[in-house]
Amino acid sequence: MMKKKSIPASKPFLILFLCQIISALDVPLDSKLLEELSQPPTITHQSPKDYIVDPRENIVIQCEAKGKPPPSFSWTRNGTHFDIDKDEQVTMKPNSGTLVINIMNGRKAEAYEGVYQCTARNERGAAISNNIVIRPSRSPLWTKEKLEPNQVREGDSLVLHCRPPVGLPPPIIFWMDNAFQRLPQSERVSQGLNGDLYFSNVQPEDTREDYICYARFNHTQTIQQKQPISVKVFSMDSLNDTIAANLSDTDIYGAKPVTERQPVLLTPTGSTSTKVELRGNVLLLECIAAGLPTPVIRWIKEGGELPANRTFFENFKKTLKIIDVSEADSGNYRCIARNTLGSVDHVISVTVKAAPYWITAPRNLVLSPGEDGTLICRANGNPKPSISWLANGVPIAIAPEDPSRKVDGDTIIFSHVQERSSAVYQCNASNEYGYLLANAFVNVLAEPPRILTPANKLYQVIADSPALLDCAYFGSPKPEIEWFKGVKGSILRGNEYVFHDNGTLEIPVAQKDSTGTYTCVARNELGKIQNEVHLEIKDPTMIIKQPEYKVVQRYGQVSFECIIKHDSTLLPTVIWLKDNDELPDDERFLVGKDNLTIMNVTDKDDGTYTCIVNTTLDSVSASAVLTVVAAPPTPAIIYARPNPPFDLELTGQLERSIQLSWIPGEENNSPITHFIIEYEDGLHEPGVWHYQTEVPGTQTTVQLKLSPYVNYSFRVIAVNKIGRSQPSEPSEQYLTKSASPDENPANVQGIGSEPDNLVITWESLKGFQSNGPGLQYKVSWRQKDVDDEWTSVIVANVSKYIVSGTPTFVPYEIKVQALNDLGYAPEPSEVIGHSGEDLPMVAPGNVQVHVINSTLAKVHWDPVPLKSVRGHLQGYKVYYWKVQSLSRRSRRHVEKKILTFRGNKTFGMLPGLEPYSSYKLNVRVVNGKGEGPASPDKVFKTPEGVPSSPSFLKITNPTLDSLTLEWGSPTHPNGVLTSYILKFQPINNTHELGPLVEIRIPANESSLILKNLNYSTRYKFYFNAQTSVGSGSQITEEAVTIMDEAGILHPAVGAGKGYSEILFATSPVMHTVRPTFYKVQPLYPRIRNVTTAAAETYANISWEYEGPEHANFYVEYGVAGSKEDWKKEIVNGSRSFFVLKGLTPGTAYKVRVGAEGLSGFRSSEDVFETGPAMASRQVDIATQGWFIGLMCAVALLILILLIVCFIRRNKGGKYPVKEKEDAHADPEIQPMKEDDGTFGEYSDAEDHKPLKKGSRTPSDRTVKKEDSDDSLVDYGEGVNGQFNEDGSFIGQYSGKKEKEPAEGNESSEAPSPVNAMNSFV
Repeated sequence: MMKKKSIPASKPFLILFLCQIISALDVPLDSKLLEELSQPPTITHQSPKDYIVDPRENIVIQCEAKGKPPPSFSWTRNGTHFDIDKDEQVTMKPNSGTLVINIMNGRKAEAYEGVYQCTARNERGAAISNNIVIRPSRSPLWTKEKLEPNQVREGDSLVLHCRPPVGLPPPIIFWMDNAFQRLPQSERVSQGLNGDLYFSNVQPEDTREDYICYARFNHTQTIQQKQPISVKVFSMDSLNDTIAANLSDTDIYGAKPVTERQPVLLTPTGSTSTKVELRGNVLLLECIAAGLPTPVIRWIKEGGELPANRTFFENFKKTLKIIDVSEADSGNYRCIARNTLGSVDHVISVTVKAAPYWITAPRNLVLSPGEDGTLICRANGNPKPSISWLANGVPIAIAPEDPSRKVDGDTIIFSHVQERSSAVYQCNASNEYGYLLANAFVNVLAEPPRILTPANKLYQVIADSPALLDCAYFGSPKPEIEWFKGVKGSILRGNEYVFHDNGTLEIPVAQKDSTGTYTCVARNELGKIQNEVHLEIKDPTMIIKQPEYKVVQRYGQVSFECIIKHDSTLLPTVIWLKDNDELPDDERFLVGKDNLTIMNVTDKDDGTYTCIVNTTLDSVSASAVLTVVAAPPTPAIIYARPNPPFDLELTGQLERSIQLSWIPGEENNSPITHFIIEYEDGLHEPGVWHYQTEVPGTQTTVQLKLSPYVNYSFRVIAVNKIGRSQPSEPSEQYLTKSASPDENPANVQGIGSEPDNLVITWESLKGFQSNGPGLQYKVSWRQKDVDDEWTSVIVANVSKYIVSGTPTFVPYEIKVQALNDLGYAPEPSEVIGHSGEDLPMVAPGNVQVHVINSTLAKVHWDPVPLKSVRGHLQGYKVYYWKVQSLSRRSRRHVEKKILTFRGNKTFGMLPGLEPYSSYKLNVRVVNGKGEGPASPDKVFKTPEGVPSSPSFLKITNPTLDSLTLEWGSPTHPNGVLTSYILKFQPINNTHELGPLVEIRIPANESSLILKNLNYSTRYKFYFNAQTSVGSGSQITEEAVTIMDEAGILHPAVGAGKGYSEILFATSPVMHTVRPTFYKVQPLYPRIRNVTTAAAETYANISWEYEGPEHANFYVEYGVAGSKEDWKKEIVNGSRSFFVLKGLTPGTAYKVRVGAEGLSGFRSSEDVFETGPAMASRQVDIATQGWFIGLMCAVALLILILLIVCFIRRNKGGKYPVKEKEDAHADPEIQPMKEDDGTFGEYSDAEDHKPLKKGSRTPSDRTVKKEDSDDSLVDYGEGVNGQFNEDGSFIGQYSGKKEKEPAEGNESSEAPSPVNAMNSFV
């Protein structure tokens, strides 16, 4: 790369880029890069030049700086080194130059008055702060003085002197009475700039004894009070009464009445005075005059105009205020005080001087070795400031020599710099009114190229759209950037590519052949680096069958099609809208894959329906209109609209009224309900008919009110229930006389369109409202609360007027009055408008984020000052975006989300956050013009949450006693995975679930083999992941172990037959990773495998217990999802089952089992729903032909037996079983009480006969409530479901003489072959 001796056109871009990178250390774009770059010190924060401190608090002198390496700090005081180690009251904050002076230990702040300066230094240079003058604030007391009462004659002038004590800073003066109420001020009585209270002329009501001057010292928050001043005003009437009482009737008496006086200036005195003000300050000029009547003050500038946007009048126009003064505001300002007797004036000669101000402040300079550069320091002022340079805080004349440096007045020229040329230079511009000090460093860096864009970044673009491929780079000297396509492609050139200065490659129109790998190469004389990115071009999304216009009859059905074509790698989403809003929440609207169907159409469904197709890269839409019409009426009597009225006649013509009469037309089988009268203004709007009034259908005349200057024609329309008739023929014309307007324009508004204007708008009067020719408008405005005169203009018949040169967003009083050639309308009412808004100036401060949970956060901020809003405060916008996931440590494309909070709200909730992620946010204030600056980005992190379900669960390699499980990790871990939880249980052919086994698996496993399973058995698996927060949603799967090789089942003791078919839930999958083997180890004590078998009104609860003997169990249950307390039932004895009765059908319940002897130990919760408990559908032997035939034979035998029994009962005989029961009351058939399982009395009532031993249940295998109050379980006639010691399930038919309590999974089913065969193996 060729080196150049001067800064070329391309060099500022390099300097600007590097300066931006260096200045961004607070929020780095690439932290690793920025940590490696050296940088001279830069002062980032310092105390003000004139620093007035509170003597009651510690003194804190700010000095913060940044640099690489971090700088060290030192101070001077009054020009000499300030050794803080020798003063125990002075400390310096760690990693900072800020001084803290402790004056709470008896030291006085006055001891530390002086001029302080901070120096920040590292190996690349030294930066210095301004000279900081420290002075403690002072709020002295008023000197005691004896105040004589003021006795003054009515009409004379008076000045009450305040003369406050001299404080630092000067106090704020105001006058109040003993009740701490401000004294009222007016054009006659007002306070001057010096704090004195001036009376242009006194009145009797000014008499009082409590005129008190107060001085408020804001810095110390103290208020000093002057002694009260007494004023007594003598009126002429009271003075004459006093004289009359002391003279005889013959004496001549009488004081002179109050005489009027021409104005005399109370301040300033004389005819001329001078005033010097500094540029940028506020110029305040004051004139207060005495006189009777009270004089009015007016201001003019000799030889010029007062600045329009910067001039304000205060204190009843006695004070002229010009903000942000400049040298152009110098000149003679004349104040004129005038009343009815004369006038007096005073000329104030104003000279505007200027402390130094920047024209070009020196800027940081980053160069490569061998390059050239300049530092420029240009300032102006009045008088012209002098420029001096320092190097690392030392005058450049005595600083160490640098051959590459040459000083030329306000410019330092650097030629062929080297790394040792790095330094910090200070420019000082000063005159008699102040100084400016600026630090600017020269940083010489030699850095090889670096590419900051992530490697292998993927860009996806829709075909025929622009593609932008990033290549953010850094290097010193500035690297050259080249782009290549493919691994060995040639350099990209030509008009089909655009190469941006920041390294970005733009393909204006990307095509399918643009897909591929692109290589960015950055090189300078110190090295070369390259980076690859990938571009994919996607097909655009299209709607190939758009919805079409439809007309449908009411209560019919309609369907809109929306068939799309899209890129196969993009997932589209289709949204339907009605009239650009969401579809109604109505089940009549059915959204299909490619269509929208509306059932039972109503009139409300009329509108425009839009199909919107969105992908991650593009969006398309199409719309169609639906028109709903009424169904054709059934033939009936013909009803029609009435015929039009006729024979219209005008009578009784007056200036403002007239009478209209007509003859109605034929009604056509529907009575006329009313008549509508319309008029035409042939003078202003010929051919346009307007509504006038309407009258009942029984009336054929009407008195009409008229407006001036209108050429009226009238017509009448008849209306019945069918509709409106055709209009009648128009009446003859009638022209009314002109008059002044009766009304003013409506909807008057004042809204600025620009920051310096006020747009006044109104609704123009209609033609007939003008009342005469020559319609115009008088537009008046004045600034609110400024006591200004109205400014008025008369404009033509328009509806808008723009006032220019207004201050930004101030209120105005506005009125618009109509007038024509005959006069004005009545006085209009005033409205309040505002001049134009400008963007807010200040960002919200003190932004704080409180993370509520893993998906929700609350953000707080301080409201901005209303003055800085510069417009109507509409609210605040919170921008927030995800930076990265803390679990995956990968960045992604930043998608900013925006939440708007209306009004002056200072907090808001951020929903929908992703758990275990890092976020950033900032806050902006919004007005009608737009958004203000953003607050500094705030970083916050969300805690862990529960994970999503595992991505898949596959069960392969079934054998006689084992299954292999493989799974994938959750798509969204939402934290650090701690383990996986596997639960599984067998399912038999009676749709019952066996005991549940739980296994905890380390998070780093992805497969396992379960062994020691039962052969030919279906298992159901529940699998989920866990973080430290809890378990995530589970994924379920089912699989079957195969039968033994001989095809012969070996049932356990008491078990039925097994499966007749082999079922495979998944196909075998080979796995190269050796899985982990698990065997379930029991934990003592514990209650596990809580299972339920629910019917309509009861449920059998069973469980397994492992632990000490003789535990007392209890069952707790309640409605699932309810906050009600758990209901508790005590289990008698040590049984491992219980029957819950009295449940509500179709209700979900929660249940858990506890042991009272184990410190309140309880099982995990189980949820069941009353009604048949159905497991997954599987092959059942009940579908086999031989079994169906056997069941039919059994049913036929039962039917024959029932017929025989019925015949014998009708004959009055007793069949043997009945006789045996009557003779022997067998205790085995006594009913069991529901509450505790003990035997109760047997009832032989006809409606409550229990089932006998060996009897059959109905064909549906259930016991109905109306047939028996006792279930088969109570009698021991059903299946006794229990678990053996080895954990297998036993179902057997009980025929014992003594009743034993049933254990395990109880069932209300009668014994049958199906039950016996479908028991667990």
